[in-house]
Formats: sequence, structure tokens, C-alpha cells
Amino acid sequence: MPQVVRSRIGALHGPSPVPPLPHRFRSLADRESVEVLHRAARVLVASLPALTDRLVEALYAQEPAYRAAIDSDRAEVWQEVHHSLRHNVGSLIQPREFRESAHRTSRWIGEIRAEQGVPLDAVLHAFRMGGAMVWQDLVDETARRDPDDIRLLVHVAADVWNFVDEHCGVVADAYRQAERRQSWRRENRQRLMVAALLDGTARIADLAEAAEMLGLPEQGRYAVLAVAGAAAASRAGAAQHGPGAAARPPVELPVGAPGATALWHPGPDAEFAILPLTGSPGELGELAAALDVPAGTRAGIGSAVEGLAALGDARRLAETALRACPASGGTVLLDEHLPDALVVSSPALAGALADRVLGPLDRLDPADRDVIVETLTAWLDADGSAQRAGARLYCHRNTVLNRLRRFEQLTGRCLTRPRDAVEVSLALAARRLLGGA
Repeated sequence: MPQVVRSRIGALHGPSPVPPLPHRFRSLADRESVEVLHRAARVLVASLPALTDRLVEALYAQEPAYRAAIDSDRAEVWQEVHHSLRHNVGSLIQPREFRESAHRTSRWIGEIRAEQGVPLDAVLHAFRMGGAMVWQDLVDETARRDPDDIRLLVHVAADVWNFVDEHCGVVADAYRQAERRQSWRRENRQRLMVAALLDGTARIADLAEAAEMLGLPEQGRYAVLAVAGAAAASRAGAAQHGPGAAARPPVELPVGAPGATALWHPGPDAEFAILPLTGSPGELGELAAALDVPAGTRAGIGSAVEGLAALGDARRLAETALRACPASGGTVLLDEHLPDALVVSSPALAGALADRVLGPLDRLDPADRDVIVETLTAWLDADGSAQRAGARLYCHRNTVLNRLRRFEQLTGRCLTRPRDAVEVSLALAARRLLGGA
């Protein structure tokens, strides 16, 4: 590359990655090439309005992504193109003076085009169209003034196109940064909106916007799934890497299962998923059966609610179902475990009931007490059948009946009396769910 041109292009691209060449004699051809470029570029500066008109028309004709912007506000697009051409053509004449302003203009264009949703390929195509038009005008002006000078202009052709490529890189970088900021803002707004819906603090006036933003029907039917345990903790840890960090859902839903398009949201103690429902009979049961719950993970599915406005209630129902889930893990569908839900909804009262009903058993030897509790549980699970309870416990039905009579004697309860049977069942659930003996 001629030394004069090398020094000028170096001002455009910043410090050279290799040590600068020592000063040497600048040939007449070097100086003449730069002078030819400057003469033609000055003519372009003087005729920038006409060049801008031609480029805007070319963009409208050849780049469909720009047509909407030009139709919407041609004057704004014209000013943007004119501003860019003025700084970029000026950089060919005075690179040191115009380099930073030219870069700022290119970054600004990349950012606003990203915000407007114009594809990056279209923006880069527009810059290259501008570069091609500027180069053709430089050639035409040189040929008009003195055709012999075109051979000198060729010496700087590569540098002019390197300049165009440099600004395409500036535009692309600014565009992608703007896209990342937009994505972060969009994801953050979605998280805030989902959090407000699940907390029950979303304003009625915001529901239509929330429905559009999240792609959910405002008056649809929903349930909420709450997940806690090892899988949820792992997902929460991945989410700490920031917006957009990849994190697998704590439980998997097979494609096509009810609520398979769940919208997940992290909470302090559990992960929540908004589950869109169709309203078909039994779909919550199908959902519970379809959940792939890892070992040691607890999952609770609340009752169905109507509309986005009721998602706060749905979350509370899901948390109740989660509290009714065994500590060892598994899935609890609230509608199928309502007695357990009553117990965990009021731990103090449930504990008092357990102490009142089962307290007399605590005076027994722990092994003896556990046998009676196990027999009671098996008998209730067998719908009051001593035969089936005995088969489950590997003992004779009379052994079951003897243990039940002993319980009645110790507690003063009668298991054939419905009210007493209900209290015993709830007391056993309280001991099991609240960590009692």
C-alpha cells in the first residue's frame, strides 16, 4: 500500500497491530493517488444532497426492509443517510478529524435500526449500497475530470472498501448490543409481569397488556404448579447467571400434555409454572400423571382458576398442595388431597388436633405406638377393611381388629363413629405432614 494512504487508513482503523514502517521516500504516485481521491471526494461533499436522494431512492427500490421506514417518515431517513454520508465521505479527506464522529453515527444507526426491528442483514446491505454508490461517484468524477487518473484511484480502492467494512463492523456490533439490551428489558419486564400475576398484585388495567406480552388469553383457564427440592434449586442456581441464562425446567412435561407450554418463574422457596388449561375433564389428573418428577423433588398442583386475574389464588393453592407433598418427594394434586390441604393450611390447629387424638399413644413404648399407628393408617387406606389391611401388614385380620380395639381403649375414640373416624384420619395426616411422631 502506498505510504501516504497507509498513514491515512491507519487513522481510520486505529493503531496498527505491527510496528509502523520506518520513514521512507514518498513517491509521486503515492501523493498523486491520494490527491486524486481527495479531489473526487470534495466534489461528493459539495453534492451530498443529490447523492442522499439517490441512495434513499435506491434503498426504497432494492431493500424491502427499509420501505416501511421510508414510507413512515422519509425526511427522517433522508437526514440519517445524509448525516452518515457527510461523515463517511469526510473521513476519506480528513480521517483523523472525522473518524470518531463517523463511528458515532454508524453506532447510532445500528442502535436505532435494532430498536425498529429492521433486520441486521438489511442494515449492512444499506451500508454497502452506500459504499458502492460513493465509490462509483468517485470513479465517475475522476473519469470526468481526467480519465487517466482512474489508474491512480485504483491504488486506494482496497482502502476505501476496508473503510466500508470497518463501518459495517461498527454497525453490526452496535446492533447486537442494542438487541441484547432490548432482550434483557423484554425478559425483565416479562419476569416482573409474571411475578405480579403470581403475587396477585397485577392491576386489572394491565391484564390486557400482560396477556399480549405473555401470549396467554386474559380469560383463559389456568392452574399453577409449584416445585421444590433438588431440581428446583439447580434451576434457581442456573438463573443466577443473569437474564437469558439457560435453565432447564425443574420438572419435564411431555409434548402434548396439558399445560405443556408452562411459563416458569423462580420464587424464593419454590419454582412456579403457569399452566394454560383447555377445560377438558380430568386434565389436571393427566397433568399430574405426566409430570417427570426427579427423586427428592416435591411438586404441588393447585386447583384450576378462571382468568389471569386469579393467578395469585392459583399460586397459593399450588403452595398448599406443595406443603401437602411428602418430604421424600412426589406429586400432589390439590383436588385429590383436600383433607391433607386442610391440615397444612392451619398447622397450629392441626397439631392441636393430633395431640388431642393421638396424644395418649405417646405414653406407649415407641415401637408399640408405631405398630398401632401403622395399623390405623393401613385400615383407613383399605376403606375400613380389616381383611385388606391385614394383607398389607402381613398379619391376620383378627390381629388388625385387636390393635384397633386397643387404640379405642387408649384414646376413647370409636372408629365406627363417623366424626371420630374423620378426626383420627386428620390427626394421622397432621403427624405425617407436620413432622410429628
